[in-house]
Amino acid sequence: MGVEVTFLILLIITSIVAIIADKFNFPYTIALVLVGLLIGYMHLINAPHLSKDLLYYVFLPPLIFQTAIHLKFDDLKRDFPVILTLVIPGVILSTIITAVVFMAIGKEFFANISLAVGLLFGAAVAATDPVAVISIFEKLGVPRRLRFLVDSESLLNDGTAIVIFTIILEIIEKKLSSYNIAVFDFFFVVGIGLFIGYLIGIFADEVINRVYDPMVVITVTTVSAYFSFILADRLGGSGVMSTVAAGLVIGTKSFEKQIYPSIKLTTETFWNYVAFLANSLIFLLIGLSININMLFYYWQWIVIAYVAMMVARYIVVFFTWGVFANTTYKFPFSWSVIMGWGGIRGALTMVLAMSLPDDFQYKELIVTMVFGVVLLSIVIQGITMPFLIKLLKLNIAKEQVLEYEEIKTKIKMIQQIISYLNDLKNKMLISQNTFDELIKEYRDKLNSLSEKLQSLNIDINEYKTEESLKIKREILMREKDYLLELYRNGNISNKTYKKLADEIDAEIFELENMGI
Repeated sequence: MGVEVTFLILLIITSIVAIIADKFNFPYTIALVLVGLLIGYMHLINAPHLSKDLLYYVFLPPLIFQTAIHLKFDDLKRDFPVILTLVIPGVILSTIITAVVFMAIGKEFFANISLAVGLLFGAAVAATDPVAVISIFEKLGVPRRLRFLVDSESLLNDGTAIVIFTIILEIIEKKLSSYNIAVFDFFFVVGIGLFIGYLIGIFADEVINRVYDPMVVITVTTVSAYFSFILADRLGGSGVMSTVAAGLVIGTKSFEKQIYPSIKLTTETFWNYVAFLANSLIFLLIGLSININMLFYYWQWIVIAYVAMMVARYIVVFFTWGVFANTTYKFPFSWSVIMGWGGIRGALTMVLAMSLPDDFQYKELIVTMVFGVVLLSIVIQGITMPFLIKLLKLNIAKEQVLEYEEIKTKIKMIQQIISYLNDLKNKMLISQNTFDELIKEYRDKLNSLSEKLQSLNIDINEYKTEESLKIKREILMREKDYLLELYRNGNISNKTYKKLADEIDAEIFELENMGI
């Protein structure tokens, strides 16, 4: 079977899994992991070799860039101290704690396992991937700031974890002589990466502002994502941090302020698809490459490593909560519980493990342990996250707003029916007995719903804000329909239509960014 046929089959599998997962309201990333593992176990497909170049230079840039362009710089600036604590000292602490446990496990199998190898494993599992969690957050309506903290931390701790992983590997391969040099190298690699990414982002923004074709904008952003990664990597910087910086600049300057809304929609749709495709293929290909017998052989140690990783995660998150508890950056303790449990390990963790050189002595051990930890993380945390959110009542406002909205809608429907019955009576199209019977029935329903509405314990201001935004969006859509009608009737020119339609789209996008 050729590579092109294998790729086509994987795309078909991805589509089927995504459709079924959506039908049963099951996180598709979890489903993909399980399906990939099953296909690999049954040897139904010959998997292509997952080389470091394929993983680093094909899959990583789009995954990083897609997240970066959706982050708002103002939000990042507002919570920067919290995020910085999580992504630098937090990742380092998590790496060390996990490494100590891994060394204890590794010595059961290899007598001479070193601290550096333990740190290599710790760095690999320090990176979080909240794809499944964010989709759950959106469905359950958790606070927007909590979603942002989880998403932005994941984006930046990816870069930190990769830099630490790369530096530790260089120490093992004798490319770096000491940990003191490694500390300097860490800040140098991150700094170079951010600087290169920023320059490429600025240049891309200047180009995007001068073109009006979505295909050209997509091409420019694609080049920016890959070129920033490759150039920084070739010059000794962090490719991930470079792509992060380029994505943030383009997302903040081009997408939020200057780019035409229709072009923004097309470009973001493209990147959402690319990220979906990359995530899906990574999980399926990794499932095909894993030796499931090794998973069963190491299962006890995988469980211990997973527990150690989670303990390290909660130490980091609770420490961060404590540091900012009495400052303007504070957040509720219940959020820290969710942030800890939401630190799911995913695609990037496996990319790091699979990128180890084939001749590395402990590659099979690390890959197996990492995949086992990722599997437990995605399945256990992903499946139980909705329950935990409901237990901590972080979705209660959303549920109350939906209930309020449902009752108000029913009241409006009954009022329409009562009005219709009165109209029939006035036109003498209904008998008095039938009218009296029906009007009593619907007025009783109306009174019952009104009492239920009054007894509902809800922050009415929160609902009114959401209701106001929805009505504004409906008005804008009506404006756009009327504008289209004027254009089709020949009352306005194509140029006027496009200009005014773009202005309306810009207002709609602004409302959508507010959660509508």
